[in-house]
Amino acid sequence: MGPLRRKERNEQPKAGETCYFCTHGILEEKRVTVDFRWGEQLVIIENVPAKVCNECAERYYAAKIVRQMEQIVKEGRRERELRVPVVALK
Repeated sequence: MGPLRRKERNEQPKAGETCYFCTHGILEEKRVTVDFRWGEQLVIIENVPAKVCNECAERYYAAKIVRQMEQIVKEGRRERELRVPVVALK
């Protein structure tokens, strides 16, 4: 997941607007899967509404959605678990 970016103005960009990151892509409303890190925790959150750039794939989340994702992690909610290998480049 890219950083949770906020627009300079305190509002969510609208679908059809130009991407603030690459400046030429168009934002589209989509449902995405987010690899959400909170401290040492990693939680995969599915079906998250986002505005996604059709050129660079930058994602924009409404503040309400970010708060919901934080709450999910804080509460320790789980629907299922996955085993994921972890490796490091040498």
